[in-house]
Amino acid sequence: MSVRFLPLLILLTVTASAQKPISPKQIQEFDTYVDAARKQWDVPGIAITVVKDGKVIFKKGYGVRELTASAQADPVDTQTLFACASTTKAMTVTLMGMLVDEGKLAWNDPVSKYLPELQLYDPYVTRELKIRDLLIHDTGVGSTDFMTGFMTIPANEMFRRMVLVKPSYPFRAGFEYQNIFYSAAGRVIERIVGKTWAEYLKERIFTPLGMLRTAPKRGYINDNNVTKPHYNINDTIRAIDYGADSEIGSAGAVWSSADDISKWVVCMLDSSKYGNGRLLKPETWTEIFKPQTFFPEDEYPTMQILKPNWRTYGLGWYQHDYKGHKVNFHTGSLAGLTAIIGLLPDEKLGVYVFGNYDHAELRHALMYKTFDWFALGGTRDWNTEFKTLYAGMKENARTAQQNFVAKRVTNTSATLPLSQYSGIYSSPLYGQVEVNVVRNQLSININNTQYATLAHWHYDTFYGPYKKAWLGSALARFTISASGKVDTLIFSGMDFKKEPIN
Repeated sequence: MSVRFLPLLILLTVTASAQKPISPKQIQEFDTYVDAARKQWDVPGIAITVVKDGKVIFKKGYGVRELTASAQADPVDTQTLFACASTTKAMTVTLMGMLVDEGKLAWNDPVSKYLPELQLYDPYVTRELKIRDLLIHDTGVGSTDFMTGFMTIPANEMFRRMVLVKPSYPFRAGFEYQNIFYSAAGRVIERIVGKTWAEYLKERIFTPLGMLRTAPKRGYINDNNVTKPHYNINDTIRAIDYGADSEIGSAGAVWSSADDISKWVVCMLDSSKYGNGRLLKPETWTEIFKPQTFFPEDEYPTMQILKPNWRTYGLGWYQHDYKGHKVNFHTGSLAGLTAIIGLLPDEKLGVYVFGNYDHAELRHALMYKTFDWFALGGTRDWNTEFKTLYAGMKENARTAQQNFVAKRVTNTSATLPLSQYSGIYSSPLYGQVEVNVVRNQLSININNTQYATLAHWHYDTFYGPYKKAWLGSALARFTISASGKVDTLIFSGMDFKKEPIN
C-alpha cells in the first residue's frame, strides 16, 4: 500500500533556560527520530507538539489520517483533529477549579450535596464521598467501563446502578481507574452552572485559549480534517468505526489538534496563564498538581523500566520523578486512538502526542525522549526499550491464548440441547442479554450494543468472535440448576439470570 506523505513542520529556535539555544540541527534530528519511531510502531498517523518557555518549539503531523487502498490518502497535519480521550480529565478538573475560585464549590464538599442520585454499595462511602474523591480514583469502586462498553444508558442510570457495584478495595485505600466518577464530576459542574459540560468547557477554556477547532465531543466536529481510529485485526492494521459519543464525556470526549492543544500545554505549564488572563488562581492551580494518592506500578508497564522513586496521582494527573524532576502526565485511550500529555514543570517543557492506532505506546517513548532532548540530556533510546517491553507483553498474551486453547477439554458436549440455552438473561446491574441459536451456534445480543457469535467450546462454555472484530473474542459460561434447566449466564465476567418463559 502506498500513501502520500506531506508533513507540516513548524520550527522555532528558542533559548532554553540554562541551556544553549536549540539549533535547527537539533530540531531536525528530533524530527527524524519521531518519524522513524512512528514507522517502527506501525502507527498510521501521529501529531506532536513540544512547548518550551511558553513557546511552541516543534509541531508536526506524520503519516496519514486513514489507511486506504488509495495512493491519495490524506496526510496528518497540525490541524488534524484527534481524540484527547482521558487527557480530557484535566480539563474537567480545571473547570471544577474555576468553581472553587468562585466560591461555588469546595474540593472537600460532599458529592451528595450536588448529586444525591449517586448512591454507592456502602452507605458510609456514599455519605463520605467528596468532590476530591471523584477525581483521584481512590473510592474503592473498581472499573465500571462495562456501562459504556456493553450498554447504552444515560449517565443518571449509570449513577443509579452504582449502588449495585461491590467495592474492589476499602474506601481511600487503593487506586483503580474510574471513568464514571469523572462523569459525575461533569454532572456536578452542570448542576452548579446551569449549562452543559460541553458548553461550559467551550466558554471557559477553549474560547479564552483560542482553541477554536477543539470540540468537546466528536459530534461537535464539522470538519473533514479528522483522523480515523485503527486497530490490528488478524495481523492487518485497518481503520475501524468511531465509537459513539459517550454519556461520560467529561471523562474523555474532547477532540483537538496539535495546533490547538499547544495552547493548553502552554497554559498548564505556566500556572494556567494565557495572554493577559489566567484560568485559575495560582493556589488552585498548585492544588491540582499536589500529589493526592499513589498509583501502583502495574498501572503503566513503562514503570518497570523507568523505576521511579515515587508514583502519585494529583487531580487528573499522574506524577512521578524522572532524573530528579517531577513529571505530570496523563494518557488517553479510545478504541483505535491514543494521546499523551507530559509536563516537566522545572524546565517549563511540555509535550503532547496524538496517535490513530490502538494503544500506540510510541507515545511514552516520545514523551521521555522529548524530556531528554530538549531539557535533561542523555541519549537513551526510549523507543527501542519500550518497543521491546511491549513486544514482550504481546508475546505473553499470545502464550496465554495458546494456554487457554490447550486447556480446552475436547470431545465434550453441552449438557442440554442448544435450544435450551436460548432466551433472555437479565441483571439489574449489567442489563439484558438475548441468546438465540443460529446455524448450530449461539448468537449473543448484549443490551442491543454488542453482538457475538459463539461456538461450543467445552461442557457448557461457548467461545467466539464479537461482531466488531477489533473487540476480539468472547467467552460465555452457563450454569445448570438442580432441576436440570439453564440457570445463569456468565459473559465476560458479568452475571445474568435466565428469565422464565411465560
